Amino acid sequence: MKKEFKILIILFFIAFILRAIFLFSSPVRIWDETVYANLGHDLTSNFFDYSLSSNKWSDFIPSGGDEVYTWPKMGFRAPLLPYVLSSFYLLNLDFMVPFFIPFMGALSVIFIYILGKELFNSKVGLFSSLLFLFIPLHIAFSARILTDVLFTFFVILTFLSFWKGYEKNNKKYKVFFGLFLALALLSRYTAIWIMPIFPIYLLIRNKSFRFLKDKHLWFAILVFFATLIPWFVYSFFNYNNPFGAFIHGFKASAYWGGLQSWHFFFDYWFKMFSIMGFVFVIALIYIIYKKYYFKKEIYFLLIWFFFFFGMAVYMPHKEDRFILAITPVIALISGYFIDKINKHKKLIFAAIILTALIYLGFHFSWIYNSYYTDTNKCFLEGNKFLRGVNMNSVVFTDESPVVYYYTKLETRFYPVPLTYENINNNLRDMDFGKDIYVLFGNYVKKPNQEDKKIMADLNDNFHKVFSCVEGDAFSFVYKYAGK
Repeated sequence: MKKEFKILIILFFIAFILRAIFLFSSPVRIWDETVYANLGHDLTSNFFDYSLSSNKWSDFIPSGGDEVYTWPKMGFRAPLLPYVLSSFYLLNLDFMVPFFIPFMGALSVIFIYILGKELFNSKVGLFSSLLFLFIPLHIAFSARILTDVLFTFFVILTFLSFWKGYEKNNKKYKVFFGLFLALALLSRYTAIWIMPIFPIYLLIRNKSFRFLKDKHLWFAILVFFATLIPWFVYSFFNYNNPFGAFIHGFKASAYWGGLQSWHFFFDYWFKMFSIMGFVFVIALIYIIYKKYYFKKEIYFLLIWFFFFFGMAVYMPHKEDRFILAITPVIALISGYFIDKINKHKKLIFAAIILTALIYLGFHFSWIYNSYYTDTNKCFLEGNKFLRGVNMNSVVFTDESPVVYYYTKLETRFYPVPLTYENINNNLRDMDFGKDIYVLFGNYVKKPNQEDKKIMADLNDNFHKVFSCVEGDAFSFVYKYAGK
């Protein structure tokens, strides 16, 4: 046990350091990251107000034309991450916010080991945790203030507690299963995709519905709903429906973010999983050849993989991070396969890890070169300047949550359509007790002729107080002088 504990501590620190290194692969936080961080910051002012009612910044609120599901409600974003982050802001530990997700990602490596050990044996657990440690998709998003890695952590705990409870008959874990499933749902609404996996597995295992007679299963269901009570209350008061926040989330996912092809995840398979993705495919072939899919541990993992992955493929909008919840399966199935290798096992495994490590270097470089750009440099320099102005100021921008994250100044979106005349008309209606700034640059797209005209008008009519020009990139801050 003492040796095992030392191994887990070493695994944790390697996993955390690796994920923390990727924090430096990008100098700027993307939109969704700043939304979650801003929500956490604002919750310190009113813990019960999960919305944008402060009017200091905004998000693009999906409503689908239904006024019930529109600004300023934020229920379409799962709340657990912002509420956890609020504790850091409340304790003035803002500097630790970027390190929370890497910490949870590293902790996930430990629980992969424990899950592999419970399902198979300690060797499989070790192989699986080492493979999981180096999966590029998990590492890259462990460096982002997003919900996916936190969600994956609770997914692992959900499957671990289910197995220990309903396979090893540990009554305590039977109840914990309901708690962790609820926390997974509060981390990310796609937890609904994993809910059918458990009854499907129990039905296949028992070949009947007698598992419904287990009173601890009903205790788990009771704990699940009890954990969600605060969110049901929030939904009732904000949407007049106890399930309103979840409905808002489903409405948003139906039309938000564009459409991607069904083979999106296959196109990016190697980029997401590196050599582990190929090992997993070989492992599946091996399992089919040996007919190991009849083993309950194996078909439990396969149901997990194919059901969740099938749902992700079916959804119209796809992003690579949406399938992070299957990365544990990829690691566990691959670890099981490696444990079955008879000849040159250590050499093969060492080659896999070395290849994965080399690929991570290229992956870091790719992210670094994608984000350390002149446009991002000028955008950040503009925000740095704005941090030094009067806090009783308003910034017009098309990156409201991002600017608020870096400056904590009140922000307003550019008017639509964006023209100098519309900007000027909007500013005339503003409270002139505040200083008004316009942050204008090409950090989102290359400037077109209309953008160049707006910039010329701003140069003629506003006072330029900051300028950053790097190659083709530019960022300007203008101060409005009033009527």
